[in-house]
Amino acid sequence: MGEAKRRKEALGDRYGKEDKIAPWFPFTKTQSEQFVNLTTRLTWIGIGALVVIWITIRIIGPAFGWWQVN
Repeated sequence: MGEAKRRKEALGDRYGKEDKIAPWFPFTKTQSEQFVNLTTRLTWIGIGALVVIWITIRIIGPAFGWWQVN
């Protein structure tokens, strides 16, 4: 008997399903990794947007005279 058949018999109904992070938590380990990757990417996008906004306000804005209040 092969290893896959032994594993299938041992796991029974759970064979081929991913493990969850915790029995009470409805997300799998792969889904949690995807969430971390997504939030990391969005964080870097936010940091880039913050830098662009800062450069616009700090450097480009005064060059056009937007800082002067009449």
